[in-house]
Amino acid sequence: MARLAQAFGAEVAAWSPNLTSERAAEIGVRCAPSLTELAAETDVLSLHMVLSDRSVGLIDAAVFSALPPNALFVNTSRAGLVDRAALFDWLAQHPEAQAAIDVFEEEPIPVADPWRAAAAEFGPRLLLTPHLGYVSATTWALFYRQTVEAIAAWQAGAPIRRLTL
Repeated sequence: MARLAQAFGAEVAAWSPNLTSERAAEIGVRCAPSLTELAAETDVLSLHMVLSDRSVGLIDAAVFSALPPNALFVNTSRAGLVDRAALFDWLAQHPEAQAAIDVFEEEPIPVADPWRAAAAEFGPRLLLTPHLGYVSATTWALFYRQTVEAIAAWQAGAPIRRLTL
């Protein structure tokens, strides 16, 4: 993601509990001292982390309150990383703030889910997509080629994947 942003001329900073300044420098980004400090200096906060016991609710009210009032928040990682109520509060308090969300607690989003109500409330400032953040032409080509190969092998009586219980 850092290289993609850099291709568009963005100055990229990153934070992770495991990121070192040396590793950040290897990919041409600055290592922020803390998540809230990163949030305070960003126009776009894009989340790319694994969900674990340590990272549940990582993006909370403190992080949202540190973001500039016109920032864009993007989550294509896992829903559990973000305190949804804190995100909704941030959007409500900052009319120029925006969010793009590609991952949800339950997928597909149920009809009565709070995400749908928030989308109606915040309109175009809250973009919800159906877990497609990983999609690229290369990903689709690989996925469908492997799917067709697996079906053809199964039809030929030589399955390449076997599921056992």
